[in-house]
Amino acid sequence: MKTPLSAIVVMGVAGCGKSSVGAAISERSGGRLIEGDVFHPAANIEKMSAGIPLNDDDRAGWLTRLGEEMSACVASGERAILTCSALKRAYREKLRAAVPGLGFVFLELTPEEAANRVSHRPGHFMPASLIDSQFATLESPRGEPVTLALDATVSITLLAEKVDTWLHDQDAPSLPQTA
Repeated sequence: MKTPLSAIVVMGVAGCGKSSVGAAISERSGGRLIEGDVFHPAANIEKMSAGIPLNDDDRAGWLTRLGEEMSACVASGERAILTCSALKRAYREKLRAAVPGLGFVFLELTPEEAANRVSHRPGHFMPASLIDSQFATLESPRGEPVTLALDATVSITLLAEKVDTWLHDQDAPSLPQTA
């Protein structure tokens, strides 16, 4: 029998649409949206705003805090929908350790499309100059358990529909095969 997903992480590089897709998933499928960027400490935001990529140490406390936030959401009976870059497998494993029954939605796009989107995003602390560092850090989650990879260039509505279908498939009990 499949274990229903208690939480999902909408992940990918800057500009892939994590926030927009996460909000659409929350609206369509239910669950509480947790915007990962809100939990960055001021030092991380200052560093990124200055065009300096974050390192593993910068992300450690942030990932711990995100795991705690998801865990509290699940404990209250809600499905958590977290937006978080989760670029490395080690980061995803840290989140998986915090929340059993965690799935990942990986929004894929090219470096050129990511740079284009980020350069046209007003008022965000992440400059387009950091796109290359995001792709250099990215370890694709393809092949990892309970991970759905999607083309981030399709419409937000279609992405939310695909995730909703995937969630229903994950939540459905496995039925015995009949001959």
